[in-house]
Amino acid sequence: MAPIPSLHTRARRRILTPAARCAAAIEVLAEIGSRRRPAADALKDWGLAHRFAGSGDRAAIASLVYDALRRRASAAWIMGADSPRAILIGSLRLQQGLAVPSIAGLFSGEGFAPDPLTEVEWERLSEGRLDTAPPEIAGDVPDWILPALREALGEEALLPELRALARRAPLDLRVNTLVTDRDAARAALAHAGAEPTPHAPQGLRVPIGADGRGPPLHVEPEFLEGWYEIQDEGSQLAALLAGAKAGETIVDLCAGGGGKTLALAALTGNRGRLVATDGDPRRLAPIHERLRRAKAQAEVRTPRGGRGRADVLEDLDGKVDRVLVDAPCTGSGTWRRNPDAKWRLRPGSLATRLAEQDAVLARAGRLVRPGGRIVYVTCSLIPEENDGSLGRFLAGAGGTFASVPAADLLAGAPAGLADAVRVTARGVQMSPALTGTDGFYVAALERRA
Repeated sequence: MAPIPSLHTRARRRILTPAARCAAAIEVLAEIGSRRRPAADALKDWGLAHRFAGSGDRAAIASLVYDALRRRASAAWIMGADSPRAILIGSLRLQQGLAVPSIAGLFSGEGFAPDPLTEVEWERLSEGRLDTAPPEIAGDVPDWILPALREALGEEALLPELRALARRAPLDLRVNTLVTDRDAARAALAHAGAEPTPHAPQGLRVPIGADGRGPPLHVEPEFLEGWYEIQDEGSQLAALLAGAKAGETIVDLCAGGGGKTLALAALTGNRGRLVATDGDPRRLAPIHERLRRAKAQAEVRTPRGGRGRADVLEDLDGKVDRVLVDAPCTGSGTWRRNPDAKWRLRPGSLATRLAEQDAVLARAGRLVRPGGRIVYVTCSLIPEENDGSLGRFLAGAGGTFASVPAADLLAGAPAGLADAVRVTARGVQMSPALTGTDGFYVAALERRA
């Protein structure tokens, strides 16, 4: 058989065939696997090296790569191999539901298609099953994290939740009530099929396509005018459960790009003092333009670099009504969106996140006035990062803080949410199978004196 031409030789072609996209996805998966690179970086580099590939090609290749990473363990199981080629082939069956002849049509060896399916690959595709696979394989998670997820989710819900974590995430929007209302935004986005989210009162959900991508809502006139922000429903609910009120002094201590800062500004109607900061000043870069577009009012305090940098919040110590701690974490609750992150996660990473959580909680504790609250949020399903971190903080606080009961936390929640979340020892846990959201954890601590 003649050698398959390199994709580099296709410089004059503008549209890749589906088979050539599979070949490209295998290249990217090999790069991710060999160098342990984030998928986004490997995909970007592939696009730069293959400039003939249009945006549609790049989007389709990205979808193939992310689907393969979502089902990496189970695809390797049914194929009996863990090579990039085997994982992609297995994911075409498991994630996209393609029949064996359809997969064979993509792996024909003709033109720029990958080599034809071998006899063994035909057999594995036809007969491979997950019935006897252990839960970490059937659920596509690293084996070392399984005990923590079992503790968080329970034995009965474990596999359904893991499978939900391996599906594609929906495309959710938060309507900005500083500018418009949900009915108006829904009407403006009727062409995109926008419908209300199940729980968040200002949320809209837009259908995603067969490639797992939604429409380019960031170029719509309404987005440019601040009508909505792209934000998972779970993140919207976490901001809502913070209980922010007009007239309060509120600090968003780990504001990052400002998603929850914007939500807090809308919830208070810009009638409060809202301060946003982050330990990493680079993460704050997008917040200024987002605040302007959303017509949201917040004071952004950017720390300077260096060992001796000043504390930009020192003047607020003991004066803040509510501190939102959107804590650094493993991000296990967002694996639908970032499937490569779960395979790059190591036990040492968890230890690092726990130390960061301890530090940010200690800083939040100094900010809160007596009677004020810390609202602690993670996008994690790992109990040690959630109840565990709060337990460590409370143990060292000498009775200064107390957990707010989940019933109080949920008192102002939308109807039905209390029945959908898991109540933990110190907070509430959302999850893909139970609430249809990313895996957000929310808890609150109140300062007694």
